[in-house]
Amino acid sequence: MQNSTRSRDTWLFWIIALLVLGAGLGLRDPWPADEPRFTLVAKQMVESGDWLFPHRGVELYSDKPPLFMWLQAAAYTVFRDWRVAFLLPSLLAALGTLWCVVDLGRRLWTRKVGLYAGWALLFAFQFTWQSKKAQIDPLVVFWITLANYGLLRHLLSWRKDGGGDWRMWTLAWAAAGLGTISKGVGAIALLMLVPAGIASLRGWRVRVQAGNWRFWLGPLAFVAAACVWLVPMVIAATTNGSPEYRAYMDDILLRQTAKRYGASWDHGQPPWYFLEVVLTMWLPTMLALPWALPAWWRRLRRRDPRYLLPLAWWLLVLVFFTLPNGKRDMYILPALPMVCLALAPLLPGIVRKLWPRRIAAGFSWLFALGLLGLGAAMWFGNPGFERKLVAERGIAEGAHAMAASLMAVGVWGLASLLWFGPKRPLAAMVSLLTGLWVGFGLLMAPLLNDSSSARGLMTEVGQKIGPNAELALVAWREQNLLMADRPATTFGFKLDFKEQMRRGLAWQAQRPDSRWLLVQDVALDACVDETKTTHMGNANRRGWTLVPGAAIHACAIDRK
Repeated sequence: MQNSTRSRDTWLFWIIALLVLGAGLGLRDPWPADEPRFTLVAKQMVESGDWLFPHRGVELYSDKPPLFMWLQAAAYTVFRDWRVAFLLPSLLAALGTLWCVVDLGRRLWTRKVGLYAGWALLFAFQFTWQSKKAQIDPLVVFWITLANYGLLRHLLSWRKDGGGDWRMWTLAWAAAGLGTISKGVGAIALLMLVPAGIASLRGWRVRVQAGNWRFWLGPLAFVAAACVWLVPMVIAATTNGSPEYRAYMDDILLRQTAKRYGASWDHGQPPWYFLEVVLTMWLPTMLALPWALPAWWRRLRRRDPRYLLPLAWWLLVLVFFTLPNGKRDMYILPALPMVCLALAPLLPGIVRKLWPRRIAAGFSWLFALGLLGLGAAMWFGNPGFERKLVAERGIAEGAHAMAASLMAVGVWGLASLLWFGPKRPLAAMVSLLTGLWVGFGLLMAPLLNDSSSARGLMTEVGQKIGPNAELALVAWREQNLLMADRPATTFGFKLDFKEQMRRGLAWQAQRPDSRWLLVQDVALDACVDETKTTHMGNANRRGWTLVPGAAIHACAIDRK
């Protein structure tokens, strides 16, 4: 009977995890800021056959290594559907991260602790939100967590012969290498060796074993994994003879990594920024923090390395990302799985206490009522939020449907609280958050899709100009090129808007009767006759205008 209950609990966790993370797969297109960019790069890889040097339009794309885009392109070759392919790597990476945490909890403590770690991670807002987006971060979190998984299994291996788990050690370094060629910070998993080395020297039950020859298998695995991309890229860039490819190599290896960390040029935030992220975006998991802090301190005084290593690594990650001026909330997301792992053994005791249960219930009531109230205000009134949503997202026709979706999730949350009652507030909270993420994936995301992805804008543009017309984009964004219903001409992405407009006018002047320009409003040339243009409305917080050849006839003559 006990084994049956354990099996049921495990299956329940993984079914809910798949439901929460996978709901909506295939129902939306890529959304800015990053999703259309990566998907466009992957799409051009498939179409051109050049997987080594990513392109964004006609330009090389050197902001990020290509591993994530490789996975998207590979998923497309299997499923032949970009709506599935662009999100699939994030979904699989998130499930892989959960598996690492659950299995580590089981190995270091018990099966029940492993599941608690999984629940804590699954419903932390930042993890779930990022896992449902096609950004590089879920993949990097997986590689870093897999590296931590291997390191902890080696460092905390309490075998009678005193040896560690060298296969896990090698796996950890290889995962860190793959994380590095996914995003430069993948190597931060290896910071765990700092507290491990100090603890080992001070007599804790931690085995680094730097004197063993197999220690060097780890660094070799790191180099080998990183070289999967680095070696062919460097060889091709240096032998190509084109300064463009040489500039790509210099930018991605230097400017986008070391220089970006040491002299970050955007996203400036105060030193305490990540503490705000932890206390807000890691909810509801961090509701247990007031009881966890003293419990962690007691276990550290007992010299338990199962708490020391993940907690010390969390602190090092916070310090590492706090030092630069540039900060973004997802930078510290890789630390969340280890925090949940260290928290999990304490949760069975914490959730039995009166005040944690009251706080969980209060959180759920406030959240459910907030969703219900927001939806009702959108349905019955005309608040500033609705006006902003309509103006920026262009979903006037779907505003009531969005309001109904919010109210439906709020009602589901209230029904969950009433069904489970005051004695089971955690079950009610899990039910509420499951309803939220499923509702977002199946109801809200499709409503936002046309305007958020530029699908609606580009469909209207295609209908307006007809099937035989040629289209060029000026001051474009990645979603415009990705969602275009035909091959579209571009004049560079990073090029100055005025120069893009000049080149667009020259291109259009060659065949003014059949060529059209889709121009972001801020880039419109003063000589364009706006009475002959068509304003296509707003999409992605930008206004767009369709310019026919007749509207720039005088401009074209002047520029010849």
